[in-house]
Amino acid sequence: MFVIITYDVAEKRVNKVCKKLKEYLTWTQNSVFEGEISKSLLMKCMYELEMIIDKEEDSIYLYEIGNPKNIKKRVFGQEKNFDELFL
Repeated sequence: MFVIITYDVAEKRVNKVCKKLKEYLTWTQNSVFEGEISKSLLMKCMYELEMIIDKEEDSIYLYEIGNPKNIKKRVFGQEKNFDELFL
C-alpha cells in the first residue's frame, strides 16, 4: 500500500519521529513522509511512533492510498531530497 504520513510533534521529539519514519518511508519535505509499505510494517511503524509521541501534545496523520496508480504528484518549486540535506 502507498501511504503519506505527516506529523506535528514537540521540538524535543521531532528528530526521533523523523528518524523512525526514515526507517520505513521516504522523506519528502519537513514533517512529511511517503512511500510503499506493507500492512504489517505500517502497523509496526505506527506502534513505534506511538511509543515516541506524547498523545496529549503531538499528532500524526496517516493517509492510506488504496490505489496508488491514481496519484498524480506534482512539485512546485524545489523538490527536496532528504539525503542531500545530511550528506
